[in-house]
Amino acid sequence: MIINTPSRLHLTLIDLNGSCGRIDGGVGITIQDPELVLRVETADYGDNRIKIHFKDSENLSENLISDYSQKIEKSAINTLKYFNIESSFDFFVEKSYPAHAGLGSGTQLSLATAKLITELNGLEVEPVTLGQIVGRGGTSGIGVGAFHNGGFIVDGGHSKKVKSDFLPSSASTASPPPLLACYDFPEDWDIVLAIPNLEEGVSGTKEVNIFQKYCPIPLSEVQKLSHLILMKMMPAILEKDIYSFGDALNQIQSTGFKKREMDLQNKLIGEILTSMSEAGAAGAGMSSFGPTLFAVTQDNSKDVLKAAKDSMSDYEGLVIITKAQNNGALVRNDS
Repeated sequence: MIINTPSRLHLTLIDLNGSCGRIDGGVGITIQDPELVLRVETADYGDNRIKIHFKDSENLSENLISDYSQKIEKSAINTLKYFNIESSFDFFVEKSYPAHAGLGSGTQLSLATAKLITELNGLEVEPVTLGQIVGRGGTSGIGVGAFHNGGFIVDGGHSKKVKSDFLPSSASTASPPPLLACYDFPEDWDIVLAIPNLEEGVSGTKEVNIFQKYCPIPLSEVQKLSHLILMKMMPAILEKDIYSFGDALNQIQSTGFKKREMDLQNKLIGEILTSMSEAGAAGAGMSSFGPTLFAVTQDNSKDVLKAAKDSMSDYEGLVIITKAQNNGALVRNDS
């Protein structure tokens, strides 16, 4: 059995103030490329053993192999224990993309692992439950929403009765939050990705410390951000107004927690964003803590791509043109 999962862009967290009784909330876009492809076969190792194999492993970094292996093994073991399944598996990573780059590989990989095991055992599991089992969605629901639904997603965050502190998903045990909106993203809009070859994005203890240092965010900034999302960005998706969407995206980069994320970046990040905007992109932003950057455009994607590539200078990296994906992960028999 094999699964293809999309990646996702995390546009922003919404409320890291919490004065209304909820925290977190998020906005994101599911994208077609890069994607994760994971295959599983049952094995006869005994004792719930998990073996993990990588296609073209010689071309993958040791860090990626280690990160993927840990997440697959942890998610598989959690799933087997939750459903009291006695079985062993071989997992084959057929296609991968960078970890800690702002594309949500951890959530997609964890959910893909659990989904394959449950499918092989004829189990139908609700999305929130699957996220709980593998420990994802403790801050943002965008990754879980992208996996199950695709498209443009807004989640409602967590009640402070459930999650009382400002923490990233990696350090939170809260359940995935409810989805407030899930819309098809216009399929004639191109999304240009620029992933400069900088050090890995923020994760682990460093990410926890940033949340603790900069939160709570002033309420006025949360209110401005909420206004932009509700009264500009969301209607722009439904009306297919790329310029209003782009303007909202541009303003988000200097508002709320996203502003703090941007302030902590290498100056190259800002230079790439500026170059994509000057090349004619309707809007440009950083996904999560980066280093993945993206621009939305309709008629001049090649110009925007060239501008991003040129502005990377000595920092080699990945630059591609992709589109939104308006469906979630696809599971199929490997035949």
